[in-house]
Amino acid sequence: MKTALASGRLTSFLPALAILLLFASQAAAHNVTEGDAGYIQEIWGVNIIPFMYLGAKHMVTGYDHILFLLGVVFFLYKMKDVGIYVSLFALGHSTTMLLGVWFGWGVNAYIIDAIIGLSVVYKALDNLGAYQRWFGYQPNTKAATLIFGFFHGTGLATKILDYDIASDGLLPNLLAFNVGVEIGQIMALAVILIAMGYWRRKPAFLRQAYTANVVMMSMGFILMGYQITGYFVA
Repeated sequence: MKTALASGRLTSFLPALAILLLFASQAAAHNVTEGDAGYIQEIWGVNIIPFMYLGAKHMVTGYDHILFLLGVVFFLYKMKDVGIYVSLFALGHSTTMLLGVWFGWGVNAYIIDAIIGLSVVYKALDNLGAYQRWFGYQPNTKAATLIFGFFHGTGLATKILDYDIASDGLLPNLLAFNVGVEIGQIMALAVILIAMGYWRRKPAFLRQAYTANVVMMSMGFILMGYQITGYFVA
């Protein structure tokens, strides 16, 4: 009986793991594409719409950002709480994104993306109650969301610097990119909340939530490994 149950859990876990590995193999999609970089390098002045589009595209295709966002709202049932935590995350990544590009902070992309992968691991462990079991202490979840938001924003800044944006119209274009990021975040959040709303109605939600967070943690480790490997190989 136990063997059959374990086999069933393994069978249900394998598709999730396959998706996990697929996303990890596509992590490069989060980087600046040649087409986007070439387009940005050919234009100058204020270009609000293009930069809004690029910001939204960056967030929607940024699996690490979406995974962290999923972890943040996973056990938030009230829209007020969702609004508070998402606002903290937005405040964090908007601040370091704007300042990072404006002052040209040169952070190694592999290192910052590895930290972003770590943020996914951290949040999944938090959702699993690991810190309370291991240390008898619950870290401040709001502070952690804001702090990791700073790191995510630094990652955004690193990617934007890859565009080699012209200084002419830089501030309006950065603000437009940030607005696009927020639009992309709202779009991703809407999909997450709708899916979570249906899922939470299922009797097996709490049991499946454990597996989902283990998968999310595993993906965070894979993203970290991908970036750490890139750092030493590059």
